[in-house]
Amino acid sequence: MKNSLIGRSMVLVAVLGVLMSTSVQAAEVKVMVSGGFQAAIKLLVPEFERLTGDKVTLIFGPGVGAAPDTIPNRLKRGESADLFVMPGWALDSLIKEGKATGRLDLAESRIGVAIRAGAKQPDISTVEKFRRAMLEAKSFGYSDAASGIYVSTELFKRLGIEKDVMPKGKLVTVGFVGQAVARGEVELGFQQMSELLPISGIDIVGPLPPEIQKVTTYSAAVATGAKEPEEAKAFLKFLTSAQALPAIQQSGLDAVSAGKH
Repeated sequence: MKNSLIGRSMVLVAVLGVLMSTSVQAAEVKVMVSGGFQAAIKLLVPEFERLTGDKVTLIFGPGVGAAPDTIPNRLKRGESADLFVMPGWALDSLIKEGKATGRLDLAESRIGVAIRAGAKQPDISTVEKFRRAMLEAKSFGYSDAASGIYVSTELFKRLGIEKDVMPKGKLVTVGFVGQAVARGEVELGFQQMSELLPISGIDIVGPLPPEIQKVTTYSAAVATGAKEPEEAKAFLKFLTSAQALPAIQQSGLDAVSAGKH
């Protein structure tokens, strides 16, 4: 009996030792993520945590813009991160400022058009039909991030309808553009396909025609002052692996073009 109790005690001590060791070794990786990659990363985090035992804390915010929760403004306030995931051109700015290093491209995002669920869908299958649909639309919404900047400053100007269309536009700075569409605040909504897909109460008409589409490459880089640089690199490697591709595509993103890695 005594030997049995001693044996059980030794097993218990061994188990506690393993648990304590795991607890000590586990790291918290803080990742700042902008809108277009949010749905994908939410799908991927649980698997990475299961494989590594590390914890990933996601901090969401636009990659650009004047809102207080944008990634650049968070950094200006002294918030910290181990890894950034955001549009590549916005990430390049952080790299030039010495705040990030080692950019890797993750996925490509395309701009889509949404309407309120059940509403009559406009035909946007060609550039000319899209142009006509915008002239006929009563209102539209756009964000202050990558897709909205393109729509409001380039797209309609290229089509020669900026003066006719922009007065009908509404800048959506809180929440997602799709949510404004679902509430009936605007007739049409422009945002990344990956940001429209999770929104209920809307129908996605489709992406912009290829000739006027704006492809955004979402990229990641390790923060220069990362507290957990090795774990951040491991998570970055996981995000660029073949294992991560199904979740990325499921979220409405496309694989990066050949040669971008």
